[in-house]
Amino acid sequence: MKRCTGILAIGSLLLGAAIAGERPNVVLILADDMGYGDVQVLNEESKIPTPHLNGLAKGGAIFTDAHSGSAVCTPTRYGLMTGRYCWRSRLKRGVLFPPNDKPLIENDRVTIASFLKEQGYRTGMVGKWHLGIGWARDEKGKVVFDEPFTDGPIEKGFEEWYGVAASLDMVPYVMLRNHQAIAKTTGTQEAMDFPKYVRKGPKDSNFDPGDALDLFAEEAEKFIKKKDGKPFFLYLPLTGPHKPVWPHERFVGKTELGPYGDFVHQVDATVGMVLKSLEESGKAENTIVIYTSDNGSFMFRRWEKEDHHLKNIKDQGYRPEDHSANYHWRGTKADVWEGGHRVPFFVRWPKEIKAGARVEDAVCLTDVLATVADIVGSKLPKGAGEDSYSFAPQLKGEKGVERPGVINHSASGTFAIRKGPWKLVLGDGSGGRQKPKGKAFGKPYHLYHLGDDPSEAHNLIEQKGEIAKEMEAEFEKIVGKDR
Repeated sequence: MKRCTGILAIGSLLLGAAIAGERPNVVLILADDMGYGDVQVLNEESKIPTPHLNGLAKGGAIFTDAHSGSAVCTPTRYGLMTGRYCWRSRLKRGVLFPPNDKPLIENDRVTIASFLKEQGYRTGMVGKWHLGIGWARDEKGKVVFDEPFTDGPIEKGFEEWYGVAASLDMVPYVMLRNHQAIAKTTGTQEAMDFPKYVRKGPKDSNFDPGDALDLFAEEAEKFIKKKDGKPFFLYLPLTGPHKPVWPHERFVGKTELGPYGDFVHQVDATVGMVLKSLEESGKAENTIVIYTSDNGSFMFRRWEKEDHHLKNIKDQGYRPEDHSANYHWRGTKADVWEGGHRVPFFVRWPKEIKAGARVEDAVCLTDVLATVADIVGSKLPKGAGEDSYSFAPQLKGEKGVERPGVINHSASGTFAIRKGPWKLVLGDGSGGRQKPKGKAFGKPYHLYHLGDDPSEAHNLIEQKGEIAKEMEAEFEKIVGKDR
C-alpha cells in the first residue's frame, strides 16, 4: 500500500489545470471544536442555521467518514500541516500550553505551506496556530510577549501570518503578525467561567475575543484579493466555536441555542465572508476550498449523562435535548469514541469537482498534504508526509488507492484503528473524560461495527476475536515503536 503522490496516481482530468500551468489556489479552513452535527447539511435535525457551509458542501464533495488526527487541538494541527500523525512526534498526549512549550514542528519537516511555497505558491496563514512559538525571554528567562519572536508559522513555510498563538482561552491575549505582537500586552485578562471561559494572563488592553473572527475574515480578504499572478495557499484556522464561547454582539440571540448556537452561526457567516471574497476576486472557479474541524465538539449528545459543565450549558440557553453537536456519534472532544474525531469535511473546486459528490471512504486530515501534492502535479520529498494518502481520485468519483487503517487518538493517548466498518479501541474507555473499566478478550479492548452500530453501543470483542487480532496486527505495523 504505497502512498499516492504522483501524477499517474489520479485521473488526467483532475491534473489538467496543474499540467497546463493553471494551478488551483487552495483555501484550507479549519474550525475549532465544530462537531459533525453542528452543520445542517450533515444533521437535518440541527436548529443552528449554517447556510454558507450547507452551500459549500453541496457545491462540491461531502466526506461522510473523515477524521481529525486527534481528538484534541495541537496534535491534529501538527498532523494536518505535516501529513504525519502527531504521536510520532514528542507530543504523545494532550496539547501545548503557551508560553512554556517549545515549537512542535521539527525544523526539517515538510509542511503544506513549505511544499507549496517550493512550487511557486504565495503562502499565507490567518488565524490560530497552537503549534508553539519561540518567544523572546528576558535575562531571567521570563517570556516577553512584546518583543519579536521566532519559530512560528513563518519558519514553517508561510510568507505571512496574522492571528493568535493558541486558543482564545490561552495567553497571550493579543494579535500577532509575522514575528511581532501588534500591541503591547500591558493589560491583564481576568479569568472567566463558561461560556466566556478564559484563563488569567497578559493582554492587549484593546483585545476583544468577539472581534477575532471578523478580523480573520478581513485579513483573508486582503490575502485573496492580492494581485501578483501567483497561485496562493491560504490556511485559515478559526477560533470558534471553541471556548471562550464568545459570539460577536451582532450574532447574540440569532439562534435558539444560546451562545453556542450563536457562535456556530457566526463561524458559518465567517466562512460566507471568505467565499464572498473569492467570488469578488474572480478566483473562485479555480480555487479548492477545504473545510473541516480539528476535532469534535465539547458539547454533549442529548442522551448522554450530565457532568459538571451541563448545568452551566443549560443556564446559558443550550439544551442538549434540542441539539446533538456530534450527531449520533458517541462521546465528545478528547474522546477516542467517534464524537471526538469524526468531523465535517467538505471540498469544493468548481472547475473540477461535480457538485453533489459524496465520498464514504474513511480519510484523515493527515491526507490533505498528499492530496494537494497530487493535484499540483508534484511528488512529496522523500520522508515527507509518511501518514498522508491522497484522496484526489475520490474527488472525481474514481476509486482511490487502498489506504491503511486510519488511526484514531484521544487526549490521554488511547488509540483506535479503523478498517472498513470495523473499529478496534485499544483500551477500555474514551481516553478522554471516562476512566477505564474492567477487561475484555484478555485485554481492555473494544470492537465495534460502525455500519451496524454507529453509536458504539455493542462491544463485539468476545464474538469477533479473530477480526480484533487482525486489526491489532495492522495497528502494530502502522504505529510500531512511535506510540
